[in-house]
Amino acid sequence: MTLELGWPKSSVHRLCAHLEQAGWIMRAGSERNLVLGPTAQQFALRALRHDAASSERHAILHGLVDRIGETCNLTMLVGGEVLYVDRVESAWPLRLHLEPGSRVPVHCTASGKLFLAYMPKAQRERLLAARPLRAATPKTLLDAAAIEREMRTIVRRGYSLDREEFLLGLIAIAVPVRGRDGYPIAALATHAPLGRLSLKRAIGLLPVLRKAAAALAATLAP
Repeated sequence: MTLELGWPKSSVHRLCAHLEQAGWIMRAGSERNLVLGPTAQQFALRALRHDAASSERHAILHGLVDRIGETCNLTMLVGGEVLYVDRVESAWPLRLHLEPGSRVPVHCTASGKLFLAYMPKAQRERLLAARPLRAATPKTLLDAAAIEREMRTIVRRGYSLDREEFLLGLIAIAVPVRGRDGYPIAALATHAPLGRLSLKRAIGLLPVLRKAAAALAATLAP
């Protein structure tokens, strides 16, 4: 930034301090590593939810829920967490309720593991090392070698599973919503209680999930 703008470092430091105080940026692990702060993240979420294509994205999710009968989510990776951008609930009385704007961990959710898997390994290791990994359930993957094996499997298959790793009795499957470069800019996921949605049936939903993900990508890709 200093080279591009030609500003003295003292001016850049003062600007960053003001932006940090206002919540537009924040430090991530070191003084030199800056990421979007909560103010910027909320601003971006509001813009995304109210842009010209937001109703189209919501309609795609709604059509998917009508077809498969389970809650579907559109998520993005923000600040090392999974952010729910949009969501359509199923009609079932037993369901996990999370509003758009909610955040969940990356290491134990289907969407989060999908984002991790497509990162460069060094970036993934930095993100996972930035905060302690906690076992949400006895099935949460915490071992580094096991996590790396899972990452390779996700990339090879093109989808990610949550096998009761976030909540016992709940499973999920996520597929990438790809940008023009082929890498995920978002994730499309569905989840349900294990008694209602087996892993085999979840995997059987892949064709319809991938079709919906392609439709969502068309509303997001610049």
